[in-house]
Amino acid sequence: MTATLRPPASACPACAAAPAAEALAHHEAPQEAHIVLSLPTIHCAACMSAVERALDKVPQVRSARVNLTLKRVSIEADPDLTAADVIPVVQGAGYEAHELDNTAISATATDKAGRDLLMRLAVAGFAAMNVMLLSIAVWSGAEGPTRDLFHWISAAIVLPAVGFSAMPFFRNAWTALSARSLNMDVPISLAILLAVGTSLWETSLSGEHAYFDAAIALTFFLLTGRYLDHRTRSVARSAAEELAALEVPRAWRITDAGETQVPVGELAVGDLIRVRPGGRMPVDGEIVSGTSELDRSLLTGETLPVFAEPGRTVSAGEVNLTGPLTIRASAVGRDTSLHRMADLVAVAESGRSRYTSLADRAAKLYAPGVHILSALAFVGWLIYAGDLRVALNIAAAVLIITCPCALGLAVPAVTTAASGRLFKRGLLIKDSTALERLAQVDTVVFDKTGTLTSGTPELTNLGDFTRRDLELALALAEGSSHPLSQSLAAAAREAGIKPETLTDVTEIPGHGTTGIWRGQEVRLGRANWVGGGQTDKTAAWLRVGDGPAQAFLFTDRLREGAEEAVTALREAGLKVILISGDTTPAVESLAERLGITQWMAEALPQDKSTRIAMMSRDGAHVLMVGDGLNDTAALTAAHASISPASALDAARVASDIVLLGGSLAPIPEAVQTARKATRRIRENFTVATWYNIIAVPLAVAGLCSPLIAALAMSASSITVSLNALRLR
Repeated sequence: MTATLRPPASACPACAAAPAAEALAHHEAPQEAHIVLSLPTIHCAACMSAVERALDKVPQVRSARVNLTLKRVSIEADPDLTAADVIPVVQGAGYEAHELDNTAISATATDKAGRDLLMRLAVAGFAAMNVMLLSIAVWSGAEGPTRDLFHWISAAIVLPAVGFSAMPFFRNAWTALSARSLNMDVPISLAILLAVGTSLWETSLSGEHAYFDAAIALTFFLLTGRYLDHRTRSVARSAAEELAALEVPRAWRITDAGETQVPVGELAVGDLIRVRPGGRMPVDGEIVSGTSELDRSLLTGETLPVFAEPGRTVSAGEVNLTGPLTIRASAVGRDTSLHRMADLVAVAESGRSRYTSLADRAAKLYAPGVHILSALAFVGWLIYAGDLRVALNIAAAVLIITCPCALGLAVPAVTTAASGRLFKRGLLIKDSTALERLAQVDTVVFDKTGTLTSGTPELTNLGDFTRRDLELALALAEGSSHPLSQSLAAAAREAGIKPETLTDVTEIPGHGTTGIWRGQEVRLGRANWVGGGQTDKTAAWLRVGDGPAQAFLFTDRLREGAEEAVTALREAGLKVILISGDTTPAVESLAERLGITQWMAEALPQDKSTRIAMMSRDGAHVLMVGDGLNDTAALTAAHASISPASALDAARVASDIVLLGGSLAPIPEAVQTARKATRRIRENFTVATWYNIIAVPLAVAGLCSPLIAALAMSASSITVSLNALRLR
């Protein structure tokens, strides 16, 4: 599902849910409320238990179950309980929580295709083993009634087994034929049906040869390929859907009658909206009153908060950190920044889905050729021998011997082997064509904050301060939730510093923290509030009484393996580019440190995706490595993409590969493995091609029975699988 496919005016869950909410208002209240919250920061079983215990303490909550895979909690509660009532409970337990709408939830139902394929594969395998045992008796010389009995027993086993196990091939073939087209499942279905039909005819005439074992073995091998292919496919949701799920469902609108909570679908341009500390902006707008700090990492990737005051513009999705704000809406619904980002992602996703894999390109040539060859063999032998039975046998042998088992296994066998190898190195392949696309990349684009760097500020000049100043700074920093204060506090505690005793400690939203020490005011915060000077580095200023202001300087720590990854990629001949939403000095400094000559700073999400689209139009195959929501459009626009496991949900969903560990070092190996995998796929196609060149003339000449054809087909499949295992 993509955001652009929703029929109402907005693709966000809240906007789509607004009409439904109005309709429900005319009905009786439900007997039980079902609330679903997104929990983006949970990561282990302990997190699950903590959230469930906190919710179980709420009297109105009947049950609460956390799904760690989807990072959600489903709550069954009394009908008067709302998401606004339980979100503070989860936040009080130490976890971020956002309400999810049912339209986003319904699209993530459990995928049953894998279990269905596995069940069909098991049935085919069990039937094949039993029929092979019966066939051994026939091959050993059983004759007359005994041979016929074994054939009929084989038929009783194979007919229901094939009817159940081969149903996916029959269904897909019928769909293709109904649309007057051909696909790989058409020759597969014909081969299976001809083998079964010919065997029944031979058995009814007390013939020597029946090919039930060939039919069920063919089904088993083809299902093996289909299941391997399924395992390589991602069951992740659409990234556009994840973006939509992050939009705020409700907002506090200010009217003459006071504050009223309304669905965001009811908001209009010009409305006054109150955004409390910790809340996300529901619309784009301008601050009318209040001061605070904003977390804009959603849109820019810059982790440090920015000062918010009247007159500053804000965008949907930004987080209000410290003080209450009143904003006047300038864009709502489909026109907000967050929704435009979802549209960018949807467009990029549709472009990627048009990528044609090697197997698909081979199938376009293969399917019609098989039918033509089999039909010519049938007509030729019917004219030459005048025996319908002989002509059908040879046509079935041609279809079986040319059956695309090797082609069907060529790609999934390699991708499964390569995926297993990369998983051991800490890389999870999510998309079935990711390896093929990764092998083609010639340009690598990195995001900065959270990707090449850890995304957390690190104090660099702790030793420049006296112990007294550090004790005062620690006391103030512990009273603030600002990232710089938290980093300062962590560094001071690690150095063994104890906080000084202060009175009247107060955090001033958007400015800093103040307190009284021995009758003097002590301040820690922004330069213009504390009275500090100018610096080109990230800083928090400390001032004690009338003394001079001193700067705590911070830098962003490099992610483990960043230097090694960039160096290895450049040595492999790939162009490396840095594109970030961070400030120009920060991006330039990091680029020089890593030896990256091409970089772009202060880039918005549309800037990143536009730049990648331009490079793609110029013939480049771009690998995007990013972690933020602001990188999502770029990740989907790129030819291939990687995101760290620490990335936001939407970024991980949008990417082809997830980096499970904290190091970037495995990325060059992923590119190298992808190139090897592509070579193995081409080798497998070569094996399948030569197999057909040698075997097909024998089948057409009548030198191969359907049984021998099935054995030859099995041999080619095993060869392809063994070649794929060389990757491990």
